[in-house]
Amino acid sequence: MKLFLSLLLFGSILLWFPGITGCANMVPPTGGPRDSLPPVLISADPDEGALHFNSRKIVLSFDEYIDLKDVRKNLIVSPVPKGQPSVEYKLKTITILIKDTLQPNTTYSLDFGRAVVDNHEGNVLKNFTYVFSTGNYIDSIRLSGRVIMANTGKPDSSLIVLLHDKLDDSAVVKEKPRYIARLDSSGNYTFNHIKPGTYALYALKDESGFHTYTSKAQIFAFADSPVALTINKVAPDLFAYSDTSGEKRAKKPLLNPPPAKPRKEDKEKLKRLSVSGNIPNGLLDLHDQFEFRFTVPIKYFDSSKVRLTVDSFTNISHYHFAEDSLHKKVTLFYQWTPDTKYHLILEKDFAEDTLGEKLLKTDTISFATKKETDYGTLLLRFRNLNLGLHPVLLFYQNDKLIISYVFGKSIRYSNKLFDPGDYDLRILYDDNQNGVWDPGNFFEHRQPEKVVPIKRKLSVKSSWDNEVDITL
Repeated sequence: MKLFLSLLLFGSILLWFPGITGCANMVPPTGGPRDSLPPVLISADPDEGALHFNSRKIVLSFDEYIDLKDVRKNLIVSPVPKGQPSVEYKLKTITILIKDTLQPNTTYSLDFGRAVVDNHEGNVLKNFTYVFSTGNYIDSIRLSGRVIMANTGKPDSSLIVLLHDKLDDSAVVKEKPRYIARLDSSGNYTFNHIKPGTYALYALKDESGFHTYTSKAQIFAFADSPVALTINKVAPDLFAYSDTSGEKRAKKPLLNPPPAKPRKEDKEKLKRLSVSGNIPNGLLDLHDQFEFRFTVPIKYFDSSKVRLTVDSFTNISHYHFAEDSLHKKVTLFYQWTPDTKYHLILEKDFAEDTLGEKLLKTDTISFATKKETDYGTLLLRFRNLNLGLHPVLLFYQNDKLIISYVFGKSIRYSNKLFDPGDYDLRILYDDNQNGVWDPGNFFEHRQPEKVVPIKRKLSVKSSWDNEVDITL
């Protein structure tokens, strides 16, 4: 009883001192700081950098449990063997079994890329490489460079770079390369431990895994001349391209599926000509011409039975029409006035489609043109732009080409009615002056035309004088 009273009194005292009771709160352990370090190689058998190598088995030991991610994709063996080695892992070790016959007096490197990670946090041991030589020294020549896409001026890290010791053009088509390197996110590559010699230099997208150039539609790049390696070198940039011209489109099925039976509510629609226009929200862009768009190809279009009027229904003249080759679009050409309402009055027999359908009665399409204040005034002044290289200014939004402008004698671009928005700018150096980018041709030894991205982003505001100076 005395013990119970003593405990009760002690508990009452604790309630009067919250600072003391706060010290009694239970806090779960944090487990320490997160492991952010990749695995560390602690031993290799044979030793890393071994000479006179003659083993068929390599065992690599690390300081923690490891995992291998996409080792077939990540592992690059140079010189390229006929058969890839077998790679296994367990706990803290990686075991490599060599299947190919090793060449004498040759330096080999096994570059694991991003394959080696720790088993707990997934920290990557980046570009871990094991090197050995079957001779009495390690080759030490290094070649570095950069590969960029010719049509964008941007890198593509999914490409690989090849060195061939056979210099004829057919080697990249028929045979495996001597050395392979991967690109980083900036398009840079480095070959290490290269044997002195002369090599043909290529880059390609290796979707087949054969390390060969198999189609002109494949992304590909080539150096203009072989690279002689007796000392460390930096190679000129390679410009990759893909030539998809002449690619066959997928064949249409021999038998078309039977048409779906129309619903009752759609039957009335099928009895009349279906026509629409390019006027989202009833507004026509001042840069555009009006387009009649037909669901079914038309048999004829009678322009004499179409009237263009302003809002007061006063007739307008000096316009004309043009029909496309598919007979599904007719364009009306006219010099539109900003902020103006228009009507197109269509007589019921102004057109007939190939199903024999016409309008049921005279119809009217009404729309308005945008205001000048919906646009911004744009003036771009360029510095260090060489007109002798036939530059073309390209405006992109979300990698879609919006405007292509061929420079004349001036290095300025001006437009009083420019659509507001954010744009990426590029300069195309148009060698053949046809106004569009052209790919290269390896077997004709013709490089692709080059596109240079402009780092500065362009932001155009409506109802604003947008003036920008650009130095290349």
